[in-house]
Amino acid sequence: MSTGHASSPEVCITEFTDPGCPWAYSAEPFRRRLEWLYGDQIDWRICVVGLSETPEDYLAKGFTPEKQAGAFTRIAKDHGMPIDTAERPRMAATVPACRAIVASRLHAPQHERMLLRRLHVRTFSGELLDEPDTIAGAARDAGLEPSELDAWCAEEEVDALLREDMERARRPIPAARVLDDKLANWSGGRRYTCPSYEVVRASDGVRIAVPGFQPFNVYDVLLANLVPDVERREPAASAQEVLEWTGTPLATKEVAVVRDIEFERAREELGHVANECHVGFDGFWSLPRA
Repeated sequence: MSTGHASSPEVCITEFTDPGCPWAYSAEPFRRRLEWLYGDQIDWRICVVGLSETPEDYLAKGFTPEKQAGAFTRIAKDHGMPIDTAERPRMAATVPACRAIVASRLHAPQHERMLLRRLHVRTFSGELLDEPDTIAGAARDAGLEPSELDAWCAEEEVDALLREDMERARRPIPAARVLDDKLANWSGGRRYTCPSYEVVRASDGVRIAVPGFQPFNVYDVLLANLVPDVERREPAASAQEVLEWTGTPLATKEVAVVRDIEFERAREELGHVANECHVGFDGFWSLPRA
C-alpha cells in the first residue's frame, strides 16, 4: 500500500492495539488516512495489548454479552464502522488472537497487518475471537496456512514476544501519564488503551505519546509539527482509487476519511463502483473481480 514515496521512513509509529477492541477498530479510518498521506515515510509497528486471557476476565469486571452488545451499538452509531450488534453467546478472550498476530510478525511479517485486519473484521461481524475457526479463517484471509500458524503459536519464542508486547503496553511512557484519563487500570497500575500511539522521529529519537482514541486532527497536527518538511500526498480522487490502493474490502467510513468527504457521499460513490458485504448498519466494499 505504498503511496509512491521513495524516501526512508521519517517517523516510526508503534500502535498499541488489540483485535478485540472496538475502539481500535473504529480508529482504522484515521490510520488509513495517515497511510495515504505519508505512505512509506511512516514505519508502522504493532504492539498487542492482550485485553483478556480468558472470557472470565470480562465477566469478573461485570462486562457481559448484553453490555457488550449495547456498547457495540453506541460505538457503531458514533463512529461509523460496520459492527454486528447482536448479543454474542458468550464473551471471548483476545490473547489467543494476539498470539497469532505475534507469531505472524515473527515468521511472516508481511502478513501481520492483514491478519490483524481480518481478525477485526471477523470478530466485529459476529464471530467469537477466541474460537479456533475464527483465527483459522482470518489466517486464510490473510494468506497464511492455519496449521502453520498454529505451529508457530505453540513456540516458546512467540509466547515470550507476546508477553513483551503485553508488558510494554502496561508501561506507558511518562508523557502518556499526563493524559491519564486516556489510560486504563490493570492489576499493576495503568496501561495504554486501544488504540494508543508512540510516535518517534527518526532524525533524533524524539518520542511522543498519543494515548487512547483520538480524532484525526490530533494525529494530523502532531505530525505536521514533528516532521513539517515531510511530503503529504493529495487526497484520493475517487472511492475506486482508495479501494485499488488498499487491495482489501473497506468500510464506507474508511473511504470517506481517506477521501476527506462526507459519509453519505462516499457511500454513493461506492455504490457506483463496488459491491457491498453487509455488516451491521453498513458493510465492506470491494471492487468487482475482473
